[in-house]
Amino acid sequence: MAVRKLLVPGAVVGHVTGIRPAMLSARGVRGLIIDLDNTLTHWNAPGCAPEIAAWLADLRHSGVAVCIVSNNGPARVGAFCASLSEPVPWIAQARKPRRSAYLRALALLDLPASSAAVVGDQVFTDIFGGNRAGLLTILVSPLGRREFAATRLVRVVEALWLRRLHAGGAVRSL
Repeated sequence: MAVRKLLVPGAVVGHVTGIRPAMLSARGVRGLIIDLDNTLTHWNAPGCAPEIAAWLADLRHSGVAVCIVSNNGPARVGAFCASLSEPVPWIAQARKPRRSAYLRALALLDLPASSAAVVGDQVFTDIFGGNRAGLLTILVSPLGRREFAATRLVRVVEALWLRRLHAGGAVRSL
């Protein structure tokens, strides 16, 4: 597959909570592999906002399994997951966009790639890695502007790429 195709999200949603269980079910998705910073919580924020916690609980109660996959260290990811009311499997130091963490997440969820999707806010890590692993990819808008310095630089290139995709009609809503 050409690198360009690997950088195209399967769907775009404004905010992570806009992803509803019925939408996932219609696509045969029974599990989500979700990024942490600027997807589920603001960059380096210690806990989970109530609306995100409620959304995660709604997913799980609707039969959608969840695994959090982050390039952050275990202390950061573990602390966030400990703030949730129900246990959620997680993978830290994922080294996204490598496929290995996505494949480990599929094993934790006990799902084939055809039944799972990746949700994240970055094209060059979450979307690229998820597409490389053969998963449906869902791009969400970042929760905030505060982030790792290198990520801010990548966002400039990402914005140009997304503008091109939107202009060409290559991006669609979930």
